[in-house]
Amino acid sequence: MSRIIFDIETVGADFDSLEPSTQQYLLKWAETEEEEERVRESLSFYPLTGEIVTIGMLNPDSNKGAVYFQTPGDMLLPFEEDGIRYECGTEAELLQKFWNAIKTCDQFITFNGRGFDCPFIMIRSAVNKIKPSRDLMPNRYNSAHIDLLDQLTFYGASKRRFSLDMWCKTFNIKSPKSANESGEVITGYEVKDLFKSGRYVDIARYCAGDLRATKELFLIWENYIKVSTGNSKSNQPYSN
Repeated sequence: MSRIIFDIETVGADFDSLEPSTQQYLLKWAETEEEEERVRESLSFYPLTGEIVTIGMLNPDSNKGAVYFQTPGDMLLPFEEDGIRYECGTEAELLQKFWNAIKTCDQFITFNGRGFDCPFIMIRSAVNKIKPSRDLMPNRYNSAHIDLLDQLTFYGASKRRFSLDMWCKTFNIKSPKSANESGEVITGYEVKDLFKSGRYVDIARYCAGDLRATKELFLIWENYIKVSTGNSKSNQPYSN
C-alpha cells in the first residue's frame, strides 16, 4: 500500500488590500477592536482570503518526501535534507506538483486534514483552475483518508479537540512547535510574518517538522490505538 502524509502552510491576504465591500463583510459581526483584530489575523484560515505557501508530503514507510514552497521573487535551486526534497514555485505550481504526486496513492494521512488542509487545497486548486487527481474527502469512515484528529477523538466521542503539539507532548514526540537550534519557536501564527520577511526556507522546514510529527503520531495510533475489525471465531474470547 502506498501511503502519504501531507500538510500545508497558508498566509492570509493583507486586510487593507481587500475591497471595501469584502472588508465590511468580514467585519460585520466584530463589535470591539479585539474582535476586529482577530478577524484580520484569521485570514490565513480560509481559502477565500488566503493562499497556500507550502505543501509537504512524506511517505511514512520509506521516510522520503517533498516540500514545495513559494519564494516570491527569489527562486531557489532544489535541495534535499534528511530524505526530503525541497522545491519552490508559485501556488499553482505547488498545487500541480501535489496532485501529480498523490494520484497513485492508496491512503492519505493528515492531522485535521478534513477540517482544514483538504478543503483549502480543493478550493485553492479551483481558484488556480487546476483539476484534482484524487478525492481528498471520501466518506469520513473510509480508510482511504486517515485524519488523526478524527481518530484520536474517536469521531467526536471525545469532545475536546487537542492540537498536534499537545498530542506530541503526550506521546513524547518531538513537536514542530519546539524551539529550534537558535531558540526560536515557530507556530502557524508566525508563518505570515516569516513569509513577509522572506524566510521561505524556514517555513518549509517547519512544514517538514509537522510531517515528521504526524508520522510519529500516526505510528502510535496504528500500533497502540487502532483495533483490528477481524471477527473470526478464533479471535473471540470465550468462543468455546
